[in-house]
Amino acid sequence: MNKTWLAMLGLLALVGLALLASCSKKTGEEQSSSPTSESKPPAASTPIDPATAATVSGTVKLDGTPPKPAKIDMSQDAACKGDNTSENVVAKDGDLANVFVYVKEGLGNRNFDVPKDSVVIDQKGCRYHPHVLAVIAGQNVEIKNDDPTTHNIHPTPKDNREWNESQPPNAAPIQKSFAREEIMLPVKCNQHPWMKMYISVVKSPFHAVTGPDGKYEIKGLPPGDYTLAFVHEKLGEQDQKVTLAPKDSKTVDTTFKAGGM
Repeated sequence: MNKTWLAMLGLLALVGLALLASCSKKTGEEQSSSPTSESKPPAASTPIDPATAATVSGTVKLDGTPPKPAKIDMSQDAACKGDNTSENVVAKDGDLANVFVYVKEGLGNRNFDVPKDSVVIDQKGCRYHPHVLAVIAGQNVEIKNDDPTTHNIHPTPKDNREWNESQPPNAAPIQKSFAREEIMLPVKCNQHPWMKMYISVVKSPFHAVTGPDGKYEIKGLPPGDYTLAFVHEKLGEQDQKVTLAPKDSKTVDTTFKAGGM
């Protein structure tokens, strides 16, 4: 009888050791599957003292005679009615529109919140509005179709995910975002080959697009030394250095050559 009890006790001991080892293994697996640094929330934005914030503004000019806007043949779709001239170079009285201006260098490792408000792209008259758009990485882009015809919105990025989505008339807006910084990302419509626009995805709110008067303005910059980049879809990029003191307001103009295409 004593031998039987000893055998049973030995068996129970073995079972206990096996259960202990199993629990230890499970605990280790749970620890190894715990959230990594990739799942941590994004770093908090770096505060900027509004009492010292500075502004930079200016005008972008075109030196020389701008090319005559090319006529666009929209006859393939009877629903496409509107302005049928190219937007490759839009200039009037020497003022250059659709130039993307942004702080290229000087912000260091500052972090910025992603805006909660969406930026909007509209399709009207079988054209994209606006022609050049700026958005912060991760910010929502709302794409609307106000045309009585179907469009296929097709960004062709180098650093972001490519997609192509159909949008019929009266459809709900398409909601998208771009994760990575990318300057002048081309967007086209597969249904209407003349429809083109550019989206610039940046990390900071310090950017602008020149209007028909060639003017831009960037507000709220902390004092510092910066490089401003001026980017045009056909005329390329020009960079300018600027130093901003607290509460400073400086003018930085630039000029593109009409023959630079």
